[in-house]
Amino acid sequence: MKPTASHFGPHHSSQPLALPTRRFVLSGAAGAGLVAGGVGLWGAAQAHAATPKRGGHYRVGIHEGNSSDSLDPRLTNGVCMIQLNHTIRNYLTEIAADNTVVPELAESWDVSDDATTWVFNIRRGVEFHNGKTLTARDVVDSLKYHLQEGSQSPGKPLLDGVVSIAEDGENRVRIVLSEGNADLPYILTDYHFVILPSDGGGGLDTSGVGTGPYVLKSFKPGQSMEMERNPNYFKSDRAHFDAVTFLVLNDSNARTSALLTGEIDVDSQVDAKTLGFLQRDKRVVVDNVPSGAHCTIPMNVTQAPFDDPDVRLALKYAIDRQDIVDKVMGGAAALGNDHPIGPSMPYYTDIEQRSYDPDKARFHLKKAGRQDLSITLAASDAAFPGALDMATLFQASAKAAGIDITLARKPADGYWSEVWLKEPFCVASWGARPTPHVMFSLGYKGGSEWNESKWNNATFNTLLGQAKSELDDQKRGALYSEMMGLCRDDGGTIVPFFTNRVSTRGKHVQHPEQISGNWQLDGARSAERWWFA
Repeated sequence: MKPTASHFGPHHSSQPLALPTRRFVLSGAAGAGLVAGGVGLWGAAQAHAATPKRGGHYRVGIHEGNSSDSLDPRLTNGVCMIQLNHTIRNYLTEIAADNTVVPELAESWDVSDDATTWVFNIRRGVEFHNGKTLTARDVVDSLKYHLQEGSQSPGKPLLDGVVSIAEDGENRVRIVLSEGNADLPYILTDYHFVILPSDGGGGLDTSGVGTGPYVLKSFKPGQSMEMERNPNYFKSDRAHFDAVTFLVLNDSNARTSALLTGEIDVDSQVDAKTLGFLQRDKRVVVDNVPSGAHCTIPMNVTQAPFDDPDVRLALKYAIDRQDIVDKVMGGAAALGNDHPIGPSMPYYTDIEQRSYDPDKARFHLKKAGRQDLSITLAASDAAFPGALDMATLFQASAKAAGIDITLARKPADGYWSEVWLKEPFCVASWGARPTPHVMFSLGYKGGSEWNESKWNNATFNTLLGQAKSELDDQKRGALYSEMMGLCRDDGGTIVPFFTNRVSTRGKHVQHPEQISGNWQLDGARSAERWWFA
């Protein structure tokens, strides 16, 4: 049974859209599994690995927990609360273990051919932890909560272009956009867009009540969260643990010690410096999962010498990516290829990998008339742990290509406000984004506020606009592939590597053969998808 069974087909609802539509539904055996409560979509990946067992108390050593953490989804910030949102709540759509988007609280969705009108068919019979039945009104009010006047929700810009969100008959929600956006199902997986119980008048219960696999029993911000299994969870083949505890341990060494002494079952993130040691310890298992998070070295293409494409290519050939992955990241990274689409992201294309080549670097320098190139690289470990070490290795590899790089060590305090987007050549990092369109729009579209290299390629911008509303996956993939190539060969950003999601677990903790890398711990769903041996 394949967990991604789906298709676009004719619309069969009682109130069809007044436009030609396409539909995303679960079909065949997977769809039958959802109705009958069999393995279905959610359990198929697990069936390939082992038969999950029910029971036990799952304890997670979690990082990025703060005393200011809030259950209000508009204030969700940091790994700890992202993990909690996915454990006690649900979304309209879900990122599956293979990083595709599938229905969750939505049972299916229909979209007009121009991708401006979407109708989500809400799953029936789902209950909130307080016994309230999920309705379309809960979905409408939960999404509109982020769009309210004065809302500071980080999710608000992701819904830019939404004209209306409204109930459309029983158990249906219609979302109308000002322009087509084929990414909407992916966008609705954003960790802010949890579905909460509405009071029917626009008010929401933000106390922690959700429809998720576990019921919140204790919430101590910056310390711990206690949960018990939801006995009425609509995914009958998920939520195997009886209880779940998140223990906030922001110090990596403290999490490692707690794992090795048996105080926790899982460490949410491993320091690259201890990875080798942990890989040799027979008591634990290391999960090293590719993600879309990545390091960048942007070059301001509006300033000399970076305004010359040959100078940019010379620098791209002058960095030894493999050396950096091995020595700085301890192997916990995938080689970058000077575009921002990682191997775990949808529509990723495996184009020819650029390798370290001092001779090609010299060729492009000569072509640019810059054989004596001397530049300054600004860096700080504020960009990511190991950024200064990476910059030092780049300095050495570039020297072999005849490029003199002076390393300007910047203080961590104020790095993102005083160095990034201001220095013409610096080290930076990006978190994962759900789709190529979101990433390209934020960091590579001409005129974008966060376009860190100031690159403005007319062909790229045109392709980006075409891809946004293209519902044919094959055509959309071809557009994104061409855009990746433009970034690689003309763009102003060096991408040395993509950071892996590296966590550790006791050998007694089991999970499906394939796990997601869109967030730590299987897309923040380890409590729902994993089990004890």
